[in-house]
Amino acid sequence: MSETESVTPTPDEVQPQGQMQALGSFQAPDVVAQRTGMFGVHDAGDTTGFGGLQQAATFAAPSQRPYGSWYDSVVDILEELITEDGLDVNDVIEKVVVEHDQLTIFIAREHIQRVARHLRDDQDLRFELCIGTNGVHYPADRGRELHAIYPFMSITHNRMLRLEVTCPDADPHIPSIVDIYPANDWQERETWDLMGIIFDGHPSLTRTAMPDDWVGHPQRKDYPLGGIPVEYKGATVPPADTRRSYN
Repeated sequence: MSETESVTPTPDEVQPQGQMQALGSFQAPDVVAQRTGMFGVHDAGDTTGFGGLQQAATFAAPSQRPYGSWYDSVVDILEELITEDGLDVNDVIEKVVVEHDQLTIFIAREHIQRVARHLRDDQDLRFELCIGTNGVHYPADRGRELHAIYPFMSITHNRMLRLEVTCPDADPHIPSIVDIYPANDWQERETWDLMGIIFDGHPSLTRTAMPDDWVGHPQRKDYPLGGIPVEYKGATVPPADTRRSYN
């Protein structure tokens, strides 16, 4: 088994939330939930044929060194810069994951600006381009329900990596990096609009897709489905939950 391969436990092997199981020199994924069925159907008849499906919802465990490729050198440089700032690396970098040939560095949210600036400015890193900000909602990841993912591209070195930052539903705040990567303006607005992550310091955190008076953030997994009629050019279509039938 290679170091980048993940191990998915069977339903009988699912550990309690947040607990990891050692497998030799590797760590099993962090199991956060047990899924039953498909497509998240819980309040209606299941017509998918997958009602008996059971699957563990997991997050990748931290990868072990050596990470391979150029990943070690980038992490080493970043750790050196963090140390020069007078900070403990473990307070800034939560974990490093190499999965599917992609390097992901989890950063504590209060340090996202510092790390983004290092990625952009250090001559040995030179990640000139941040491709945007994506939001994901994991209700089962207690205390870390909202994730913001930042893909970075180094044109100088022809490399890509991701930073991932988490925050809780109860305090959905992450510092904005628009002053470092101005092109993130629109993406941070969209992530707030659809996922509800508030990017502190953003110059104009307004909606991009939904009307200004819209209530809620419709790509979150706890957003109610149906209940809102669709109006278009004078015609009204009843909400899906009032016209759906299972025969």
